[in-house]
Amino acid sequence: MELDVNSLDLKELKSLQSRIARAIATYEDRRRKEALVSLEEKVREMGFSSLAELTGGQVSRKRPAGGPKFANPANPSDTWSGRGRKPRWFSEALAAGKSEADMAI
Repeated sequence: MELDVNSLDLKELKSLQSRIARAIATYEDRRRKEALVSLEEKVREMGFSSLAELTGGQVSRKRPAGGPKFANPANPSDTWSGRGRKPRWFSEALAAGKSEADMAI
């Protein structure tokens, strides 16, 4: 398909430009949807009702949100889940002789 852009006026060129920008922005999503449709068809050919049935549902790699496990002895509203970098108050309390069990909620 050859398009003679020199024959288009400014309004048509800007319209074409915005359509191209949208097509570029949605390219990966369209390819992903096409792949899923193709996989769903293949799964049905193999006797399964859906891709989710075959894979056991969607696999989530996110960890569930952890609730607070430790509280600051000086300020109980200051908490830490035990994940990630230790807060300064936690390290200072350990250095002062407190144990993790002393700060556990």
